[in-house]
Amino acid sequence: MSAFSAARSADQPELDHNWQVRLPEPEALRTAYARDGYAIVRGLFSPAEVVVMAGAFDRLQAAGLALGRSFRHGNLLFRLGDDPHLGRILRMVQWPSWRDAALDRVRLDLRFAAVLQPLIGDSLKQIINQMHWKPPGAARVEFAYHQDSRFRRPATAFRDLAGSYVQTGIAIDPHTRASGAMKVIPGSHLMGDLGLGGDGPILQQSMQDAALKAAGLDPAAAVDLELAPGDLALWSPYLVHGSGINTTAVDRRFYINGYVRAENCDRGEWAFRAGRPQRLGAEPILVHYEALHERPEPHFIDD
Repeated sequence: MSAFSAARSADQPELDHNWQVRLPEPEALRTAYARDGYAIVRGLFSPAEVVVMAGAFDRLQAAGLALGRSFRHGNLLFRLGDDPHLGRILRMVQWPSWRDAALDRVRLDLRFAAVLQPLIGDSLKQIINQMHWKPPGAARVEFAYHQDSRFRRPATAFRDLAGSYVQTGIAIDPHTRASGAMKVIPGSHLMGDLGLGGDGPILQQSMQDAALKAAGLDPAAAVDLELAPGDLALWSPYLVHGSGINTTAVDRRFYINGYVRAENCDRGEWAFRAGRPQRLGAEPILVHYEALHERPEPHFIDD
């Protein structure tokens, strides 16, 4: 058995498949998404399921902080940072589903397949599996205004971005303006790639109105994407968005999963084939970590 499979916990609670949720009408979802570049499905996951996901966030946060430094094992990545108020913090984890069975089940839940089918079909790969934290009191947890299209490299491996890719995020905690909710510019996805964010890491920059103005966008058009725990947000890779600091007394955790029409992507893990969930294999598949096959072993990395 590979180190990846052996490390994944298997004793976590199952999801609440008795939860009844009204899925959006497909044509209405397509219309809203095409017009605005994003959509929200309220209450997709139950309060009990949110508790399960919150437990996974707690486990991964404890594991990441115990490492003390940013760490990679294949596609699994713990990204830590130094905050002037809180000291060492965990900013995000990429591909936690290699480590935690509860999070693995969530990304393959059939509700995802049902919501995504009207937008990108039912045979999907996954290129994003990511956890974000914004702990209360932290000063450096902003994300500059950007478009996710900037991360789809090499371009030859990610085709038809506008019509084949959907990013999703599940709110674990209240996702409000005060807690650092995503800010989006409705309709900005229709402008194509605007080159926002420059060359530096997005998570080391703050939102700047000047960046929007330079791209021909009105900062006053920004909308706070407010979510309750269990709500699902969906957005286009061309949607301009960012997020600020958390000024509340509780964390603002967000579970992000990005899916793609399989025929238009040469990378990523299979998520659904004809609507049927596909579990991770024995070894990871190339997504964004270019040195996956040269250095797949566990190792610390520079922050």
